[in-house]
Amino acid sequence: MQTIVADLSVSDRAARRASRKAAWRLIPFLILCYLIAFLDRVNVGFAALTMNKELGLTAEMFGFGAGIFFFGYFIFEVPSNLILEKVGARRWIARIMISWGIISAAFAFVPEISAIFQGAGVSFLDKARTFYLLRFIFGAAEAGFFPGIILFLTYWFTAQERGRCVGVFMAAVSITLVIGGPISGLILDTFDGALGFSGWRWLFIVEGVPAILVGFLVLSYLTDRPAQAAWLEPGERIVLQARIDYERKSREAIRHYNVGEALTSPRVLGLSLVCFGINCGIYGLIFWLPQIVKSVATDIGLDKVTGVSINTLTGYLFAIPFAFAMVAMIWWPRHSDLRHERVWHVAGPAVVSGLSLIASAYLGNPILAAGALVICAMGAFAALATFWTLPTSFLTGSAAAGGIALIGSVGNLGGFVGPYAIGWIKDATGETALGLVVLAAGPIMAGIVTLLMGHDAKMEMAGSSMIAE
Repeated sequence: MQTIVADLSVSDRAARRASRKAAWRLIPFLILCYLIAFLDRVNVGFAALTMNKELGLTAEMFGFGAGIFFFGYFIFEVPSNLILEKVGARRWIARIMISWGIISAAFAFVPEISAIFQGAGVSFLDKARTFYLLRFIFGAAEAGFFPGIILFLTYWFTAQERGRCVGVFMAAVSITLVIGGPISGLILDTFDGALGFSGWRWLFIVEGVPAILVGFLVLSYLTDRPAQAAWLEPGERIVLQARIDYERKSREAIRHYNVGEALTSPRVLGLSLVCFGINCGIYGLIFWLPQIVKSVATDIGLDKVTGVSINTLTGYLFAIPFAFAMVAMIWWPRHSDLRHERVWHVAGPAVVSGLSLIASAYLGNPILAAGALVICAMGAFAALATFWTLPTSFLTGSAAAGGIALIGSVGNLGGFVGPYAIGWIKDATGETALGLVVLAAGPIMAGIVTLLMGHDAKMEMAGSSMIAE
């Protein structure tokens, strides 16, 4: 072991150079992939501005349909990630992207698909239930993408680098919401009526096709591990792979988990609960914010004052909180890396996010409420980006594949609970304010659980002491 450390210390310059090359090659491309993935996942929130009436969806029905995506994700995420660990990220991520792109575009034809089922005697599958079915299949197709990328990053970057890499990668979420809102609003208005299709149909088609195209590009661009990277110098490949292997073996020397132990570990289950709480707030906000913004903008006549159509205006206003969240997602995990501290960097912004949701519901003044929603978005996304350093700090190999996937699958059920809770409460009370308060319980609970669990920083940094900052 001492010889390995000495060899790696001598080759540290080559290792850091290789790591920078890997970051510049892989992270921007992964951001593009995640940007497309997240846009396809959440564009249903914008489609709802005109789709709900055409498909006959109530608020509760839309919340259920938006959230059932995560049941497909929940069921298939662990097996999907275990397959990725066996066959390699390049082939499996390509499969995921191509299949979800096809299904995403298929949402444009929900009425036609429903009519086919009806004609075949399957009367149960009306337009609403066909929408539910496609959302479930969509989740099954995409299952494993995000945890697969998180696992993939552990093959390339050490613990000291991983927080900022995950943060920059996950900034794709905020970038998507910043540019996706205006783009989605413009598509709804500009394409409405083209070839006899409503704007919401074009929204799914235009935003689904890129996933298919980039999915094929993944096959030629991604490299599974440093040792296989022809775009690195031979010496760089050797030392970077050795660096990653040394860190993995150092952790396993402290505590080695197999897949079964990872899936039943109290720590993994606790982290699943944390992820669930944060996602309740994030997806509740993402799926319902377009309708909240449109309602407020219409009430105060903002579209008439600006002269911008209401759907396009909604897209621009929707982007504001996530522009600030993008900055938080990049800076906050980097700050966590520099401080070598994780617990407060997850718990603090999670609790602030929940309290800001409550404030937004009762401040009354639209400007103050908007400011609270900006803080909410910043806190939630900063917490989530830093959160993913926690499971990767003690899980390796197949245990990491299974454990990370389990955390993601259980955590993503928050993507069902959050949107559905708001829809159910809105149908029952006629307003969304109480729904936002209930939603706030998720991130607040996540912060408390994180504080109670703590974190083993010594194990996370095992094998990383030789890496110069």
